[in-house]
Amino acid sequence: MFASLKTIQKFLAVVISLIILFLAVKGVIWITKRLEENRILKQVIARLSADSRIAEVLVTKSTFNEETGKIETTIKFLEYDSRGNPLRPRYFTFQGNIIQFQALVIRFQDKLVQAGDKLRGKSAYIFLRAFMLEDKNTQVFNLAEINQIPEGYKIQGVEHEFERNLWTEFWQYALDPQARQRSMIKNAQIEAPGSMFLPGTIYTLKIEHDGGIRIDAEPVPEILKGEAV
Repeated sequence: MFASLKTIQKFLAVVISLIILFLAVKGVIWITKRLEENRILKQVIARLSADSRIAEVLVTKSTFNEETGKIETTIKFLEYDSRGNPLRPRYFTFQGNIIQFQALVIRFQDKLVQAGDKLRGKSAYIFLRAFMLEDKNTQVFNLAEINQIPEGYKIQGVEHEFERNLWTEFWQYALDPQARQRSMIKNAQIEAPGSMFLPGTIYTLKIEHDGGIRIDAEPVPEILKGEAV
């Protein structure tokens, strides 16, 4: 009788130990899962709220034209490629200082942005024009042409039909609603952010990974003022 009771006690102790171990393992799995979900959630939020620098603008000359009674503004427009490398700088002179940049912006579906898709993990863009609106005196400088390979995207030293076909498909996807749907594009539209451009300020154009283009402004660092660099 005593031996049987002892055996039952041992059995119960083993069962209780197994239950405790099971609960402990389950608790660890639950905590690990919640931590992983939290990590993924943070990455999703970061991707949706992230942005990338795509161009910078600096006023290189600003003078008052007594004949026209207007401020003549020369800007340096420096675009960056997808890897953050600067492209060839371009200079434009406007009879005024309220300047806009027209761009085709392509937004992809949120799940692609959330997943950090290599090709469609953030909004795509093509700068089309730099311009200033002023009634009949509108001034326009072309940056790219629709249905053409934009500067900065062209593979230098290569003329190949495959590359042309790729860009033909790109413009089709961007401009054709049915083609957009097949490629999981949420929408494509023309945007034209602008600002008053003044000397002594660096203007940075950024594209939001799940949105459009905005312009941020900050003063030129003190160490660079008055220096030709």
